[in-house]
Amino acid sequence: MTTHLELRRDHACLIVHGPDRSGIVAAVTALVARNLGNIVTLDQYSDNPEGGEFFQRVVFHRVDLQAALPAIEADLDETLGPLGLEWRLTDQSIPKRMAILASTSDHCLLELLWRHRRGELPVTIPMVISNHTNTAEDVRSFGIPFFHVPSQGADKSAAEARIIELLKGNVDFVVLARYMQILSDRFLDEVGVPVINIHHSFLPAFIGAAPYRKAKERGVKLIGATSHYVTADLDEGPIIEQDVARVTHAMTAGDLQARGAYVERAVLSRAVEWHAQDRVIRHGNSTIVFT
Repeated sequence: MTTHLELRRDHACLIVHGPDRSGIVAAVTALVARNLGNIVTLDQYSDNPEGGEFFQRVVFHRVDLQAALPAIEADLDETLGPLGLEWRLTDQSIPKRMAILASTSDHCLLELLWRHRRGELPVTIPMVISNHTNTAEDVRSFGIPFFHVPSQGADKSAAEARIIELLKGNVDFVVLARYMQILSDRFLDEVGVPVINIHHSFLPAFIGAAPYRKAKERGVKLIGATSHYVTADLDEGPIIEQDVARVTHAMTAGDLQARGAYVERAVLSRAVEWHAQDRVIRHGNSTIVFT
């Protein structure tokens, strides 16, 4: 099976972000050229050419990239620092380590595991953690370690401490694949990596249990899903991806839920792929996504 196109030897991805001004593109492209790089793709966006913010993603090829990285990074500091620009440089041949947290629903979890096995996601999956055991056999059939961390009662501190113990230093980001637990602010601070969530797009209209039954009773005509970064504000973090599907009056609540699960799988997979490819730049409570 061919690995994901983004996992290419001697390819680097450069993310640039900061105050917009004339000459940024010229400075970046000249920097790549003098470091013997060849630009493969370049995407950029300015929210206002007069005093706005500038965002850029550049993928370039450079023979013997690993050996050249220290010199390129020093050049980036010297060139972009005086322009007030932040930058991040990653080796695209090194996959990000992604942990998955799940509960009883398995559709998003199995979608990610299947795509990973097919080489469609540029990640490794060092572990799946769940507060239930019903998915353990399926997860282990993919050759992925499964950890059961129960989370019962109002006090979740012991469960969160165990999860942090498993994650700390072992992952680059975490995906909540329908993990039905609210993570504390302390957990988000201590885990120290981005956390991506997926949920239906009925919020805030249909809060709580049985949202598809409530949607059916209300007669909705569109259902959808939202994937976003997790922040201290519940379900209000920067949005990475969204999608919708049309439904009709003839569909049951179960039909709506099945259609919704399909949309959730697709939306979460795209969000994970784009994050893993460094296509997402967070800016305040929004994102710039170079697809």
